[in-house]
Amino acid sequence: MYRVLVLLAVYNGKEWIDEQLNSIRIQENVQVDILASVDLSTDGSFEYIAKNHPDVHLLPYGEKYGSAGKNFYRLVLDAHFENYDYISFADQDDIWLADKLSHAIQKINKKEVDAYSGNVIAFWEDGRQTLIDKSQPQVQFDYFFEAAGPGCTYVFNKRLAQAFQHFLKNVPESKKVALHDWLLYAYARSNHYRWYIDKESKMLYRQHANNQVGANESFRAACKRYHLVKEGWYKKEIVKLLKLFGCENSLLNKYIGTKRLLPKIDIIVNVHQMRRRSRDRYAFLVFYILRLI
Repeated sequence: MYRVLVLLAVYNGKEWIDEQLNSIRIQENVQVDILASVDLSTDGSFEYIAKNHPDVHLLPYGEKYGSAGKNFYRLVLDAHFENYDYISFADQDDIWLADKLSHAIQKINKKEVDAYSGNVIAFWEDGRQTLIDKSQPQVQFDYFFEAAGPGCTYVFNKRLAQAFQHFLKNVPESKKVALHDWLLYAYARSNHYRWYIDKESKMLYRQHANNQVGANESFRAACKRYHLVKEGWYKKEIVKLLKLFGCENSLLNKYIGTKRLLPKIDIIVNVHQMRRRSRDRYAFLVFYILRLI
């Protein structure tokens, strides 16, 4: 039976943590350990987990990380992977189907890859549900421009986990990338690890006001992401990744230039190599021409 270490990041998650932990405990055909890091919270999350979930291994508490990404970096850096076959990320507020981990491992073995991610079913408290599809075919440079789907779907082997941990320890600039799931995907792809993105969903992805990055399926969410683009956040993250992984591709070096006066024709012509989904390619193209990214 495969052993899986689940890395769980928590911040003010007391309201939902019971459902998430219970759904992790009932995973079929795997042996699971849970390692949790609780960012400095105001709702007593750490004390609640310590009292009500003694099987969860809690890292020392008291530091403010300020984002899910930094909290996950702390988890990866402090974890010990030697006794595990696979590693999984988990948010504090989702609900996993009972075969989430075993299904991912089956796909990893069948496809002969190092890492897995998949689609999710977003759900709201009013009962609405919708499939978030991130399973379009991977393209040459997508990992510089987007993650492989929500990080809570990620399952990856020990070899990749240990390499990524070593990278975080030895490259301080890596932890400046805002999103841990985007960084892991970029690290894996740029270092020739194989990744499979599954069209099936094996989890319910909770949507609420406190989501740091949620489903981009509403006008409000689209406006939020537009403002991130307009403020330069998206381009800054792309540039961080390009610099981290020493891309020598001439096309991407044209993108990274900060003093362009006009859009580069090569970027426009090759936009299909930068995003997986057609809708995202069109949005990227418009923003690029408007010099927003």
